[in-house]
Amino acid sequence: MIIQFKDRKNETAELHNVLNSSKFEFIIIYGRRRIGKTELVLHATKSKKKIYYLATETNNLDRFYQTCVNYDKEVSKLRKDWEILFEYLKDKTDAIIIDEFQNLIKEDKNIISLFQSIVDTKLKDSKLKLFILGSSVSIITSKVLSYKSPLYGRRSGSINLKAVSFFDLKEFFPKADFEQLIEIYGFADGIPFYLIKIDDEFWSWLESEIRQQKTFLKDEMDFIVRYEFENANTYKLILEAIANGKTKINEIKDFIKAERTDLSPYLRNLIDIGFVKREVPITENINSRLGRYYLSDNFLKFWFRYIYPNLSAIEENIFSIENIRKDYNSYLGFVFEQICKQFIIKSKPFNFTKIGRWWYKGTEIDIVTLNEQEDKITFIECKWQDNTNPEEVLAALKEKIKQVKWKNEKRKDSFCIIAKSFSKKIKQDNLILYDLKDLEKIL
Repeated sequence: MIIQFKDRKNETAELHNVLNSSKFEFIIIYGRRRIGKTELVLHATKSKKKIYYLATETNNLDRFYQTCVNYDKEVSKLRKDWEILFEYLKDKTDAIIIDEFQNLIKEDKNIISLFQSIVDTKLKDSKLKLFILGSSVSIITSKVLSYKSPLYGRRSGSINLKAVSFFDLKEFFPKADFEQLIEIYGFADGIPFYLIKIDDEFWSWLESEIRQQKTFLKDEMDFIVRYEFENANTYKLILEAIANGKTKINEIKDFIKAERTDLSPYLRNLIDIGFVKREVPITENINSRLGRYYLSDNFLKFWFRYIYPNLSAIEENIFSIENIRKDYNSYLGFVFEQICKQFIIKSKPFNFTKIGRWWYKGTEIDIVTLNEQEDKITFIECKWQDNTNPEEVLAALKEKIKQVKWKNEKRKDSFCIIAKSFSKKIKQDNLILYDLKDLEKIL
């Protein structure tokens, strides 16, 4: 059975502190769709008196008024007015939760100024807890959180809710072994909406899901891209390009055949909503021209690799799950790198101040950590394969690092290899080896 919310211990603790406060609190929680914002807040407030309202793009005042009447019949005696409603409710409930707040903004651009007035004149001396939730990251960051927003400076705090860590997946799937968790992570990443859909052994569930006529997999990407953007087709083409290994702007332009289009605004928007990330080699500064673009979560990668190219076959119910299984080990190579990075950050087998990838022309190193105070650098290779020969990997790695320009005169090099399994274990003073059993044991 899937266990919910054990993956959100820190966030739940933060919200409990807010709810136990003796003063007014105004919390903004935002993040991409499917990330679990609503469930988190409803879970944290389950023992509190609360009003929960899900905003739409029309008639919000009427609908909010009716929600309040359902909560307290005395509200029916009040005029239908936002300020009057909050003035009355501030002492009648512990919390008011407004979900999909961006829909209020779409309906009435003055709503933010109105909420500023409500906070300043009606709520600030109360003990009410006001929660605003938003799935349109672009709107929440630009209209609510930005310096120019009338609500700037009013909030007690904000949470940009992210995917849960790979190492929290055991809470969702207590019976799964480590390798099965990696397979699941390759599909769902740490996105609760997708994790809780898997109600059986992963492969049998996926086969059953793909065979369903109404499977969410067919139109999920269209749904979440159209939710964020008006020009959804261009954004989807960019995501498809990146999914197909086009990580530089010129490569993306060539793929989508947009020679005269400036892609920078599109890429910024995709970064803002958490679909895309820009990375530079760890030894470069953030503005380096060597920057590359990658999809931010595994569900996007999975969808564009396995679902999108096969939509017709899936629709005709002739697609075989074996087409995915045959390729999945190859696909999991990059997923395993992500997991290894999380492992290094979580377990800290060596001290470092920066962690990231490194590349130069055709040479790449999966993970590199820097300790800038002690001039130490650790080179890490991740191999999603059995019977990995550590001596061969180490020899190849030592050839690669000859191209790494970072404190070359005084730096201290060390190495780490993380593999599914090794053909043998070797010992060297500046080398650490981890296989899946080691990762599972340590964490």
